[in-house]
Amino acid sequence: MARSLSRRSLLQAATLAAAVPALTRTGAGQAAAAAAVSAAAAGVPAAWTVRPFALEEVSLGTGVLADKRKLMLDHARGYDVHRLLQVFRANAGLDTGGAVAPGGWEGLDGEANGNLRGHYTGHFLTMLAQAHRSTGERVFADRLDTMVGALTEVRAALRRDPAVLSVEGRFGTAAELVRGSHQYVDLPAAVLGGAAAITFSVWMRPTHDAAWARVFDFGDDTTRYLYLAARDQAGVPRFAITTSGAGGEQALKGTAPLPLHRWSHLAVTVADGTGILYVDGTEVARNTAMTLTPAALGTLRNNWLGRSNHAADPVFAGAFEAFDVFSRALTAAEITEVRSRRAADASSGRGDLVSYAFDETSGGTFADASGRGLTATLRRTWGGPSHPGFLAAYPETQFIDLESRTTSDYTKVWAPYYTAHKILRGLLDAYTATGDDRALDLASGMCDWMHARLSKLPKTTLQRMWGLFSSGEFGGIVEAVCDLHALTGKPEHLALARLFDLDRLIDACAANTDVLDGLHANQHIPIFTGYVRLYDETGEKRYLTAARNFWDMVVPHRMYGIGGTSTQEFWKARDVIAGTIGPATAETCCAYNMLKLSRTLFFHEQDPKYMDYYERALFNQVLGSKQDRPDAEKPLVTYFIGLTPGHVRDYTPKQGTTCCEGTGMESATKYQDSVYFARADGGALYVNLYSASGLTWAEKGVTVTQTTRFPEEQGSTLVIGGGRASFTLRLRVPAWATAGFRVTVNGRAVPGTPRPGSYFDVSRTWRAGDTVRIALPFRTRVEKALDDPSLQTLFHGPVNLVARDPATDFLRVALYGGAGLSGDLTASLRPVPGKPLHFTLGGREWAPFSAGTEDPTHVYFRRAEPDVVFGGQDAGVANPAKADGTTLLDEIWAGAPFRSKGALVARVRSTVDAWVADALLNRADGDRVVRTAAAASYRD
Repeated sequence: MARSLSRRSLLQAATLAAAVPALTRTGAGQAAAAAAVSAAAAGVPAAWTVRPFALEEVSLGTGVLADKRKLMLDHARGYDVHRLLQVFRANAGLDTGGAVAPGGWEGLDGEANGNLRGHYTGHFLTMLAQAHRSTGERVFADRLDTMVGALTEVRAALRRDPAVLSVEGRFGTAAELVRGSHQYVDLPAAVLGGAAAITFSVWMRPTHDAAWARVFDFGDDTTRYLYLAARDQAGVPRFAITTSGAGGEQALKGTAPLPLHRWSHLAVTVADGTGILYVDGTEVARNTAMTLTPAALGTLRNNWLGRSNHAADPVFAGAFEAFDVFSRALTAAEITEVRSRRAADASSGRGDLVSYAFDETSGGTFADASGRGLTATLRRTWGGPSHPGFLAAYPETQFIDLESRTTSDYTKVWAPYYTAHKILRGLLDAYTATGDDRALDLASGMCDWMHARLSKLPKTTLQRMWGLFSSGEFGGIVEAVCDLHALTGKPEHLALARLFDLDRLIDACAANTDVLDGLHANQHIPIFTGYVRLYDETGEKRYLTAARNFWDMVVPHRMYGIGGTSTQEFWKARDVIAGTIGPATAETCCAYNMLKLSRTLFFHEQDPKYMDYYERALFNQVLGSKQDRPDAEKPLVTYFIGLTPGHVRDYTPKQGTTCCEGTGMESATKYQDSVYFARADGGALYVNLYSASGLTWAEKGVTVTQTTRFPEEQGSTLVIGGGRASFTLRLRVPAWATAGFRVTVNGRAVPGTPRPGSYFDVSRTWRAGDTVRIALPFRTRVEKALDDPSLQTLFHGPVNLVARDPATDFLRVALYGGAGLSGDLTASLRPVPGKPLHFTLGGREWAPFSAGTEDPTHVYFRRAEPDVVFGGQDAGVANPAKADGTTLLDEIWAGAPFRSKGALVARVRSTVDAWVADALLNRADGDRVVRTAAAASYRD
């Protein structure tokens, strides 16, 4: 069950921000408390001139947003969170309860050795937190409670020396070395005793098939050693001894792989120049030229079970039940006997050099029963955390490596501070949703650890680190740290946020110098959301200026029609759109982070362009990135959205648990976060998005219910509830709303001239029952690629329409023949009965990009208008073109909208005259063009 808020949490929330009551639901007391924490967590900085509403305050009504969210909520309810926790528990050496790690980027066998593991757990925490805040369902709070509790146990375990994980063995108990724990057993230096003859006997149960994982390895380095590997490159056991490195190894090699998850007995004897390897009591290898013995090696520094002297080799994953070393070569009969019973019960007895039964059930040491008192110790290969606040699903080594790294290599270091951000953000969101102090304590501890680590580094080192592609990526950590600072007030937390300054990028963008060409897109977008928050916390204007200018470098200069950006994860030169289209365009994370940046900038400056972009990206790329089918195991979200002709979206990308699936889970549980904003002084309510929703505005004592099927419906209705309140209703007039924007209140038209790309104000004292009706008719238009005007994408109002066609060449599409005086191309489309926003054009079906299907689609097409046609009438004249590709019809219709048919004909006549004068068109053809334009009929 979710933990209740402590009194300290509530007092902290009250002092940081005004408490905001939650919507009434089951468990209203806890919901109200959580809303208070939400207000505190949100911070509502003094620099914001508008503020968002909490997710608890905005509900979704029936419509496309609620439909998509429902699919993700099914995933949030159904996925086994213990699978996510497996990698954390393993790293801490805790029992994983048999859970199987998710795999993909969140598993040890995934891309780049699983170096990003832990990030997806952070995303999942955020999804659960948002789901709980949006729906009030207890299941999400309970799942958060489970995860936060487990992470608290993980951090506590990491703070301690490793402790034995006792499991059932072959005869009694055994010690498990969990894969991912990086644990091994350290034996004293005297273990081999300089023996001239020796027997090693071990019971072991491997759980992974990695090559070269050591059962034991005794040596000084990679020159003098002896080892037994569970599997060599051929997958079979191998024993070797050498005083001159790998080239001088005298070896014994098995004949078959050891079975996984089953107990096997291995024994090696070396005496009188002969070495023998036994597997389960059977001799499998003999070397009669084995002249080296432990006596030749002398006293060795590293004497390990489960760890190799070769640093690149994996740590053994599995269990040990017994390890005995004898100062003589046991006979074959003795080996057979040891295989069938415990060493203590065999005629050979326990090993006289060392004998460990591994029957301890607690602590981190193993008693030696040989009589020599050589107690062994359980250790981590990496020692342990440098600070008690450390929390991760892998050792601290990636963070350490990054500090000296000069080149990127994600197989060694893959964005450790990016992963730390995801975990930190998830914990903060869990605290915001439930008030669980453990989550806040974990988040605060992580930042204490990061500050302790980074504050010691020279600024030049930090600048080099953050400038590295991939390895130095830190995502939105600055934003999260600033949000934490708003809660804790600790100076170290604000200082930590400033340690992520990437000065060359900040300075260039503050100077409005476009340096984005060649940069990894998603590495840099969230940086600027963080810098805006740093402006909020410090007042340093360069952060805000840099972020504003950066946004303008992306929109529209590197933006595809659906709102996405990047090609193969990178940016190319400014204004190159057609030249970047490929199968790996529009990384979904980029759209997620551009939405966050847009709304954060809007909090400071209410430029409608930010919300125009928000609507574009949300209703097209973000909705279209989620497949329209339920799945408890997978979120079904795209990574890339290829814009090549005939592209089929991949909703199970790469190996799974990717960054884009993570942000996709987040997006689908916070669709309502920017529908409404309030002016900071409470004097205005911004309606940014037209979407079925309900708002509880506690500050004013009113509710707003928005009823619409938008974008299927070309309008919306707002009904005010609650008490009387005076404020300005600011209605966004979308930039695409060129066909008019009409507003009535209680049936009476509101005077004024709405302008596309602005807000339309309605100021009054509102009463319960007041009804606002907004009509915003759609027009159909094209948007042209900035570097190739003939490559275009089609919009019906805010909706990007895509052709469904398996062809892999750009489709050639003509549209001018049905154009109206306004330039509206809707007449070219034929609605498909019973399928809203589906049309036919050119014999093909065109559907909303937001439809999450696996149909082959064409987002961009090649505009082809071979003949001059007006109002469906063909002039019988080929449509001429200039050298840059601009056609006669392009130039004519560039003058739209036309106030009358006469204005259009005048435009045709003047354009024809100019083209004739430039010898681009002969006079006879020009006259036919003018006559056809004059004779045709047009829609308004």
